[in-house]
Amino acid sequence: MATTETTESTGAEGGHESGVFPPLDATSFPSQLFWLVIFFGALYLLMSRMVLPKLGAILTTRKAQVDGDIARAQALKDETEAAVKHYEKALADAKANANDIARDTKAKVSAQIDGEQSVLDGELAKKIKDAEARVAKAKAKAMESVESIAGESAADIVASLTGGKTTKTAVAKAIAGIKR
Repeated sequence: MATTETTESTGAEGGHESGVFPPLDATSFPSQLFWLVIFFGALYLLMSRMVLPKLGAILTTRKAQVDGDIARAQALKDETEAAVKHYEKALADAKANANDIARDTKAKVSAQIDGEQSVLDGELAKKIKDAEARVAKAKAKAMESVESIAGESAADIVASLTGGKTTKTAVAKAIAGIKR
C-alpha cells in the first residue's frame, strides 16, 4: 500500500515536490526570461521583415488607389459640370434660334395670308359686283312682271267692279301715271 500512496501523491503534484505553480517558481525565472527574449526577438524579426512590409505595401497601394479614385472622380465631376454648362448653353442657343425661326415663319405666313386675303377680297368684290348686277337685272325683270301682273289684276278688278272691260293700253297709262 505504501507504493500506491507515493504514486498517487506524485501523480497529483505532477512530479514536483514543491507544490508551487511552475511559471511562478523563482528558480525557473532565468530560463523563462531567456526563452522570452528568444521568442520576442524571433517574433520581432518575423513581423519587421515579413508582415509589416507587406502590410505597408498594401496600405500604400490602397492609399494610391483611393487617391487615384478621388482624383478620377473629381475629374469626372469637373467634366460633367462642363458638359452640363455646355448643354445649358446649347439649349439656350437652340431656344433663341427656335424663337427666331418661329418669329420669321410667323412674319412670312402673315405676309402670305395678307397677300392671299387681298387677292380673295378682290375676287370677292368682283363676285359681289356681278351678283349685284344679276340681282338688279332680276329685280328689273321682276318689276316688269309685277307691272304686267298689276296691270292684269287692275283690269280684272275694274272689270269686276264696273262690269265692263278695259284695255291693256288704258291700264298701262294709268300705272305709268301712278309711277310718276
